Amino acid sequence: MSEPRTARTYNQNHARRPYAPGRRRVSIYVSWSYPAEAGRNPTELDNRFSTMTEVRRVAWPAYEEPRWSDPFQFQQGIAGALELFFWAWVPFQEYVKEVTGYAVPLYQRVDHAGYRTVLDERVLADTDTLFVFGLDHTVTGQEAEQREIAALRHFLSREDACLILGPHHDVGASDDLAVRDIEYRHHGDLLVPRQQRFAGYVRSLMRGLGVPVENRYGLRPAVRDGKQPAPLSTARDLDPKGWLDGVSHFNFHQHLPHYAVTTDQPGVVHVLASQPIDTRQPHPFIEAGATEFNTFLWMPPAGDRAGDVLLADSTIFSSLFGGDESLRRFWRNLVSA
Repeated sequence: MSEPRTARTYNQNHARRPYAPGRRRVSIYVSWSYPAEAGRNPTELDNRFSTMTEVRRVAWPAYEEPRWSDPFQFQQGIAGALELFFWAWVPFQEYVKEVTGYAVPLYQRVDHAGYRTVLDERVLADTDTLFVFGLDHTVTGQEAEQREIAALRHFLSREDACLILGPHHDVGASDDLAVRDIEYRHHGDLLVPRQQRFAGYVRSLMRGLGVPVENRYGLRPAVRDGKQPAPLSTARDLDPKGWLDGVSHFNFHQHLPHYAVTTDQPGVVHVLASQPIDTRQPHPFIEAGATEFNTFLWMPPAGDRAGDVLLADSTIFSSLFGGDESLRRFWRNLVSA
């Protein structure tokens, strides 16, 4: 990531972007309460992010430069690990700015200073494509308010609106500790606890908006040539807008959610892409006969909803997990359609 030419700012209100034909205004909404996540007790094993010290231990020596390891330069608790997310979203934000000509604001439901931002017209009025990253642990109790659901319904009444929901994985939902251990050994990430349930906020949004999808499990995708994911299985005949044009794979992440469609009604949700599962280690989903998991879904406009609803995991937009021209093409397609 190149050094920015302007000074970094914080603690100011967003300056609205004017509408311009052919240029999409993209916004990111992170559904967590930063204080709730950063303030979790690190002695608790489950349902929290890693501390920076744990990241350094597991990923050693990747974060041993002073800018990561010196406690006078970088926080070593959970807050430090959360800051890695912000670092990793910058390349996506910069790329989108290059494509659209507009900066990409990133909102937090509750930010570092405790300011609470609900999804309302302050966020939506100058947004054409909205990403909602479902990275809140369910134990923090984030729930969408009725006024937020109403605001999103109004947003989606626009023909040019696009809502991209990214509920993250749901690891260890079973009460059986042996099953949780099987799931843990399947994905193989030492930083993920035996239970890590995400996206209470996005799940409540999906219920309110009538999105018949659930995020389930944390599945390790199959790879080839090192860490490049195996090619996606795509339904290009169901992709008239070309979101997957020129896209063969996303990036690699050890534990991705299966977006399970919970309705039998045809045409409501289209599974545009699924990923092969790494079957070398067992998992309940594999034992049930699955060889792939749903990774990119589309709900076409229907009824009063003129806009599109997509589902894609937030890790696809993070440089923490690599990326190449296929991934950048996907980014471009999403913010240009």
